[in-house]
Amino acid sequence: MKGYGKWAGAFLALLCAAGLALAGCGGGGRESAEDSGADSVLGSGRETLRILSGSENEELEPILENFAEEQNVRIEMTYQGSLDIMRALGREEIPYDGVWPASSLWLSVGDTNFKVKHTESISITPVVFGIRQSLAEELGFVGREVSVNDLLEAIRGGNLRFCMTSATQSNSGASAYIGFLYALLGNPEVITSEDLEDPGLQEQMTELLSGVDRSSGSSDWLKDMFLEGGYDAMVNYECLIIQANEELEDRGEETLQVVYPYDGLSIADSPLGYVDNGDDGKEELFLKLQEYLLSDSVQNEIQRTGRRTGYAGISEENRDVFREDWGVQPDRVLSPIRMPASDVLFQCLNLYQTEFKKPSLNVYCLDYSGSMEGEGNEQLVEAMGQLLIQEEAAKNFLQASEHEVNILIPFNLSVLGVYQAEGPGEELEELYDVVRDQPVGGGTNMYEAAMEGLSMLSEYDLSQYTPAIILLTDGESLDSFDDFRDQYEAMGADVPVFSIMFGDAQPEQLEQLAELTNARVFDGRTNLTEAFRQVKGYN
Repeated sequence: MKGYGKWAGAFLALLCAAGLALAGCGGGGRESAEDSGADSVLGSGRETLRILSGSENEELEPILENFAEEQNVRIEMTYQGSLDIMRALGREEIPYDGVWPASSLWLSVGDTNFKVKHTESISITPVVFGIRQSLAEELGFVGREVSVNDLLEAIRGGNLRFCMTSATQSNSGASAYIGFLYALLGNPEVITSEDLEDPGLQEQMTELLSGVDRSSGSSDWLKDMFLEGGYDAMVNYECLIIQANEELEDRGEETLQVVYPYDGLSIADSPLGYVDNGDDGKEELFLKLQEYLLSDSVQNEIQRTGRRTGYAGISEENRDVFREDWGVQPDRVLSPIRMPASDVLFQCLNLYQTEFKKPSLNVYCLDYSGSMEGEGNEQLVEAMGQLLIQEEAAKNFLQASEHEVNILIPFNLSVLGVYQAEGPGEELEELYDVVRDQPVGGGTNMYEAAMEGLSMLSEYDLSQYTPAIILLTDGESLDSFDDFRDQYEAMGADVPVFSIMFGDAQPEQLEQLAELTNARVFDGRTNLTEAFRQVKGYN
């Protein structure tokens, strides 16, 4: 690992240069969110603020909308993961007026051109475990301080499994993972490259991450997925655990006990910064928004969403939100861990992806029907190249681990073949050759391919993998969903079917699969490569 710092600096530059075209670049005016490229448009004034934000801030849209209406402005919100925000900040052109990631880490690492200024923390929230109340009691985690090693022992004993976002795609996963590293290393002043070479650390981290049941690329979606499944625990922001508990209580279901791993507690400080593109009017408007968000009355509203607005306690009137019977500690003084230097951070993320996390088991069911001919097939080949060619996959921390399994099932009206590769070697890039050379033609039957995928997965011990079926289709499938549902239910395994909608695919059919398997649908009609990259980040 000699010379790693120089390599990491070059790697950051490569990441930034390889950043994909970003949404939200349209001009001002009164377009819809779809027309502007933004995920959400608040207000309808002539002046526009475009903000690139972490998805967790979607919960604050009512507060932002009040400002937009009061000031007669328009706020366009584009939501991306923390690493995407980091990449965006490294581009020469940043088509946003403000940036609002979950943590200052991504600003300090990503803003290599020093275009972000006036940065202020809007709220803070620790990354915690939410464990089903009865299980937390069984584990002895109620009413006492809990260490990362306590959590590791519960995982080793087969008594704790949890859901978590990917450390290479989402801030909550990355923050939790860095916290685990600090704790397992005995809380050094700072993590070094040499620390990460410790075989004992590597073994412990692999054991700890073996407890991950389901992964996600988004903290907000992780919460939604958790609420739809029968899981025991999740690692997420304290504010999202609070929101999950509110919904569980409304349903009359068992709530989660909040557990703070005291020796590896990481904090999301929600920094909002101005992107200086030389427009004084935008800067003045941005500062008005920031002043509004930091005002006493709005900070109080933000606390009502389960976010803290300081490191030492909650106001008396909001203590009912931070409920101590759920294990929330409103008076806890939060002391964040120190994040590693950028080159060590990238080393940490690469080790997570290639060595530490439970290996993925991906089944790609890809549509080669006649309607994919031409541009559709070209986009598919390009997108799969970003995942299967490891030099490309590494640019987005999506490279395969040694024991990862990738299965390719091309289909039209029937399954056209089944191809398989283990690990990151030649076999995997040979799958890319199959993707590139597969002829196009015929009708569409995605269900048969997905059922073949289930049959392939049944040959594995799924407890040793993070399995998923990744399905691309561009047309209406002619067969019946019922046969797939029957086989899926008979299998009795928690395998998400992540669908990518393309061309004339029928949203209703894909949503059926997502609802059955507690998964989600990605829209690949605008940027198929981006859709594949996102869905791979969920596994």
